[in-house]
Amino acid sequence: MHPVLSAHVAAIRAAERVSPDAAARLALPLFMRVGGPLPVRPSDRAVHESARRSLLRVRGRDVVAYEWGSGPETVLLMHGWRGRASQFAPIVRELRTEGLRLVAVDAPANGESAGRRTDIRDYVAAIDALHSHHGRFHAVIGHSFGSLAALAAVREGVATDGVVAVGGMADARYVFDSFTARLGAGSATADALAERFARRIFPGEPDSWARFDAVASPLPADVPLLVVHDRDDREVRVDEALRLHDAHGERSRLVLTSGSGHSRVLGADAALDAITAFVTGGPVGIDAAGLGRAAAASARRA
Repeated sequence: MHPVLSAHVAAIRAAERVSPDAAARLALPLFMRVGGPLPVRPSDRAVHESARRSLLRVRGRDVVAYEWGSGPETVLLMHGWRGRASQFAPIVRELRTEGLRLVAVDAPANGESAGRRTDIRDYVAAIDALHSHHGRFHAVIGHSFGSLAALAAVREGVATDGVVAVGGMADARYVFDSFTARLGAGSATADALAERFARRIFPGEPDSWARFDAVASPLPADVPLLVVHDRDDREVRVDEALRLHDAHGERSRLVLTSGSGHSRVLGADAALDAITAFVTGGPVGIDAAGLGRAAAASARRA
């Protein structure tokens, strides 16, 4: 850990002993920090460079948008925090061969989009902007924080035939609990941080976090869900996948991988097989391939 960051974390821990709110005040700038742009992996570069690029206006800022393929059906891809569209290169390769068109963006302050700050509003607004341009999506695929935004956007009206959540959390509260746990702070600081963040980002909204709770407010009844998660994910616990899957009942399919972690799961063979089966055939496609039910059963036994 960088010495400056270490000192900041130490100050947050010291402040917590006096007041969780004081600790939250110190933690908020660090919580909102995106960090430097994630580089394009060499294995993803060919797909990244083959994309048709454009600029998309999102909440007053230009973001870089990408498009691959030219099929009649469109699949939306939404990356996670400090991510970029190029991380979906393995999925792009798979689905493009199925005759699908794929669209994505780099959120503000991510990838090749300019800026120093972003938040969940930008992610949802980017999905809304792509929806306005392309119309109904054949599927929406989100990774990590991007899956949280995708679930919220679909619940709020983005039309799609299905959602895929890869390495995602079931509700926004997990983000605060996970962040403060990594700092060595407790639940009282997480409460204060969530409240302080909401006052800044959602002023005047009495229950802003209800928008981002896919357990209390699942997807519309006609939208199926595929949950893909790696058991060895250190960023988002696999328990979040189980919660999300359970909240959607019979219209959800759960596929768990092992050994890929939080980001490499996007290129894991089992994940790619499941995503392709779901996007091309829905839950029936997953069942026919013998993927979702077996994974769910093994998760319950574990």
